[in-house]
Amino acid sequence: MVKLTRIYTKGGDKGETSLGRGERVAKHDPRVEAYGTVDEANSVIGLARTAVERSVRNDAHRTHVDDMLKRIQNDLFDLGADLCTIEAKEGAQALRVSAGQTERLEREIDAMNAELAPLTSFVLPGGSEASAWLHLARTVARRAERRMTALAAEQPINPQAVKYINRLSDHLFVLARRLNDYGAADVLWVPGQGR
Repeated sequence: MVKLTRIYTKGGDKGETSLGRGERVAKHDPRVEAYGTVDEANSVIGLARTAVERSVRNDAHRTHVDDMLKRIQNDLFDLGADLCTIEAKEGAQALRVSAGQTERLEREIDAMNAELAPLTSFVLPGGSEASAWLHLARTVARRAERRMTALAAEQPINPQAVKYINRLSDHLFVLARRLNDYGAADVLWVPGQGR
């Protein structure tokens, strides 16, 4: 368990930060960019959870959605830890995202998607407040994925981490549709409408 007694350390005052084993890198290092963007996605999911709490009337449905999002937020901390640790310290094992975490997302996607009507157009981000936040979280997750694949082109990362973030954006999309009255309140793209 992590124990933080001080919030500021002054260690980053010169534009550097520490990775999982204590290595110092620039705060704009691609690895820091990757896990920083994962943290942004996590923050937006936190906002989505507050919107779910306010707007979903059915207690069981609200609890189910919140439980999924809470697990995802914990997974994203695992993902951040995974990305900031290149190699574990000697005699230790690094926390890594596992295939099981991605498989859980896939099972949840399949269950939610089975309740939705097939799409006939692309969906514009919006609808309910909770759905709008989930769409924003989805786009931040996609940006995190781009940062992670750029990092993977230069340095080693856990391949399961990339699979997880890819599947997460799909999960957030399907959940956003579900919270838009099972897709009935989705706002659909009308090509050329503004011409």
